[in-house]
Amino acid sequence: MNFFSFRRNRPLRLSVHKVGLTWSGRLGEQLSRTDVALRLTICLVALIGLVFALQSWQAPFPHRLGDDVPNGMLARTDFTRVNHDKSELARIESINREPPVFCEIPDGFNRLQNLAEDLERHLLVVVEVQRFSEVSAETRADFGWIAPGPAAFDPQTLKFEEEWNKLRTAIGPAENAAIPIDEIKSEFSQLIAPLLSVGVLELSELSRPRQKIRLEDEIAVVDKSGNQHKHQAADAILDEALKATGSVGGQWKSCKLLLPLQPILERWLKNRVIPSLEFDLLATNQRVTSAIAATRPVKDSYKRGILLVPPGSKITEEYLDVLHAQYDEIERKVRFPERLMRMATVLLLLIVLSGLIGCYLVRNERRLASNVGRLSVYLLSVTSAIVLSRLLSFDHWRAEVVPLLCTVMILAIAYNQVLAALTGFSMSLVLTLAIGAGVGHFVVLMSAIAAAIVPLNQVSNRMKLVKVGFTAAITYLLVSLGTVILETQQLGQIWADPDHRFFLNGLRGAGWCFLSGFLVSGSLPFIENLFGVVTDISLLELSDVSHPLLQELIQKAPGTYSHSNGVATIAETAADAIGANGLLCRVGAYYHDIGKMTKPHYFVENMTAGQTSRHENLNPAMSALVIIGHVKDGVELGHQHNLPEPLIDFIEQHHGTTLVEYFFHAATKQAESQPDHRFDAQESAFRYPGPKPQTREAAVLMVA
Repeated sequence: MNFFSFRRNRPLRLSVHKVGLTWSGRLGEQLSRTDVALRLTICLVALIGLVFALQSWQAPFPHRLGDDVPNGMLARTDFTRVNHDKSELARIESINREPPVFCEIPDGFNRLQNLAEDLERHLLVVVEVQRFSEVSAETRADFGWIAPGPAAFDPQTLKFEEEWNKLRTAIGPAENAAIPIDEIKSEFSQLIAPLLSVGVLELSELSRPRQKIRLEDEIAVVDKSGNQHKHQAADAILDEALKATGSVGGQWKSCKLLLPLQPILERWLKNRVIPSLEFDLLATNQRVTSAIAATRPVKDSYKRGILLVPPGSKITEEYLDVLHAQYDEIERKVRFPERLMRMATVLLLLIVLSGLIGCYLVRNERRLASNVGRLSVYLLSVTSAIVLSRLLSFDHWRAEVVPLLCTVMILAIAYNQVLAALTGFSMSLVLTLAIGAGVGHFVVLMSAIAAAIVPLNQVSNRMKLVKVGFTAAITYLLVSLGTVILETQQLGQIWADPDHRFFLNGLRGAGWCFLSGFLVSGSLPFIENLFGVVTDISLLELSDVSHPLLQELIQKAPGTYSHSNGVATIAETAADAIGANGLLCRVGAYYHDIGKMTKPHYFVENMTAGQTSRHENLNPAMSALVIIGHVKDGVELGHQHNLPEPLIDFIEQHHGTTLVEYFFHAATKQAESQPDHRFDAQESAFRYPGPKPQTREAAVLMVA
C-alpha cells in the first residue's frame, strides 16, 4: 500500500452551482446569515467577557504559599513594602501615647471650686459657738468630729474638742476673727490650687479603661470649654495629692497659718471633696481612632538586585508579602498600551483555541453548533469554570481542579468524550497561563481530566461517577508527585521535606478530585434537564414497566406494547453491534408508539381475530391522517409526562419522512377509478412529517 498517494476527492455538488465563488465569498455568504452571525456574536461576547474576567490586562501573580524556591529570588525593581509587624507596633505605640480622657462632673466641680468659701463658713461656726457641743452637725461631719460613743465618756470626743479649741486659738477672738479667717482662706486657696486645675478622681476610675492606668501615667482632662489638659494621674487622686510628695502635700511647709492645722484640714478635705472627674469612653475612643489614622505605616525599602528569597527556601507569609509588594510595583509601572497589547494577545489565544473547538463542533456536533441555546449553555459553563478555577487557585483553597473536572465530566455525559477532552485541554491551558503556573501543573490538570473522561462512555449508575472521581484523585496524586521528582531531580525530596508539603499538596488536590465526583453525581438530574440529555440511570428508571405511561399503554393498547417490546429487543441488539447505545434504543422503542393509545383500534396490532378494520369505513386520505397522527399524539404525550428530549426524538423520527404506502396506493387506485378524487392522491399527504433520523440510535429503531 502506498501511504503517500493522494486520494481523489469526489467534487462537491456545491461547486456545480457556485463555480466562481471564492473562499472569501463563501465566508461572506455564511456571515450574512442571521443565525450564523448571532452564534458568532455570542462566542465573541463570551471570549471578551473571559478576557476581562481573567484580568488579562495584568500579569498573573505566580507565587503561592509553600512553593519551593531552589535558586532564590532577586528584586527586579526598586520598591517599598509596608511592614505590617512594625506598623502594628507603631499603631500600638500611638494608642499608648494617647492618654485616657476624663470629663468634669458638674456637682463635684462646683464643690471643688467652693472649697475655700466652705472652709470660711465652717471656721466662723467654730469661732462663734462657746461650747463644742454647740457646733453644727454639718461642721462636725466635715471635720470628722463624730464620736462612736456617748460624748461625756468617749476619749475620741475629748480629742475632737481639743481640735476645736486649736482652731479657735489659731483664729483668735470671735470679734476679731474675720482677718485671720481671710488669711487662712487665702493660704488654703493657694494650697488647693493644684486640685482646682486638675480635678479629683476616685481610684476605681483608673481601672475603667481597657488598659489599667497607673498613677505615674498621663491623663487628659476636658474642661467646660472643651479644652484638654494633660496631667499625671496621681495629681487627680486626693490621697496621692495630700502625700508629702504630692501636688498638695508638698506645699504645707510654705503655709505658715495652715501648717499647725494640717491634720485637721486634711481630714476636712477628705470628707468635703467629692469626685469631679469621670472617665469618658467616647472621647477616649475618638482620640485613639484619630491617633491610629494619623499613624503612618512603616515601610521597608528594597533596591533592585537585592536578595528577596534565599535559595532553597520556601515561600512563607513574609516572603509572599514581599513578592506581592514587588508585583504591585511592577504592575504600577506598566503603561496603558502595554496592557492593551497583553489583552489583545490573550484574546488572540482564546480565539485560536475556540476556533479549534468550533471546527470540531461544526464537523461533529452540529446539534450543539447550530442551536443558540445549547451553544450559550456550553459557553457559559466553560467561561464560568475557568473564572471560578482562577478564583479557587489562590491560597488557601488551591481547588482549581474542581470546576475543571466537573465541567469536563458534564460534557462527557451530555455530549461525548472527544468534546470533553478538547474543552478540558483548552481550559487547562488558559487557566495555567492565567495563574502563572508551570508546565508541571498543566500536566497534572490534564492527567486528572483525562482520567475522568476516559471511563465516562456510559453512566450506568451514580456510583460510577464517584469511582471516576476516585480514579482522577489517584491520578492527580501520582502525577503531581512525579512532576515534583522531575522538577527537583531528587527522588528523596518528597520524603526529606520536614513539612511533607509536596505530599500534602498532592493529597489536597486528590481530595478535590474525589469531591468533584460527588458533586457531579449529586447534580446529575440538573445536568440532564439543562443539557437535554438522558443518562443510563434515567433510562433504567424509564424502562421500568411501572412507569405511568407504560402502564397506560398496556391497558389501552396491549398489542402496541407487545410490538414495542419486540422492536426493543431487535433495536438493542443491532445498536450494540454497531457501537451505538443499545440501552437508549431499547427504552426509545418502549415509548416510540405511545401515540397509538389515542386511537388504538385503528392499528392492526390492537385488533382481535375476526374484528373488522375501522379503516374500511374511511377513505384512504383519512386513514393515512389517523396513522400519521400517532406521531404527533406521541410527542404531545411525551411532553405531558416530561419524557427526556432524546426519547421524544425517537417518537418524532422513527418513521422519518416515509410514505404510508398501503393507503397511498389505495388512494391512487381510487383516483384512477373516480376522477372526482384525483386530488386525494397527493403524495405529500401520505408522508410522515419527519424529521429523518438524526442519530444512529434513531436510524436503528426506524429500520427495526
